[in-house]
Amino acid sequence: MALPEPPYYAVVFTSTRTDDDPDGYRRTAEHLSRLVREVPGFLGEDFAHTPGGLAISVAYFRDLAGIERWRDHPAHLAAKRRGRERWYERYAIHIARVEHTHAFARE
Repeated sequence: MALPEPPYYAVVFTSTRTDDDPDGYRRTAEHLSRLVREVPGFLGEDFAHTPGGLAISVAYFRDLAGIERWRDHPAHLAAKRRGRERWYERYAIHIARVEHTHAFARE
């Protein structure tokens, strides 16, 4: 994924999932991934999941205002409630300002 020159922000969401309702989780995650793209300031996302339930998602935003818009989005708030009730054993959110980046891609 090509991102703009820094500075920008990264929201790192690290979670451990339950075994409860994997299809509901998947559908909700796909829906949120489509919705966040409409938030002004959203730049892109990366994610990784292990078979054991550990997941790391990183969403990139131009500014803190974009992060706040996503944090307060009604669909995101509803998914957060369902996540606490059903899908997550635990999670943590870290917000960082990206000052430097470099990348490599084999051609």
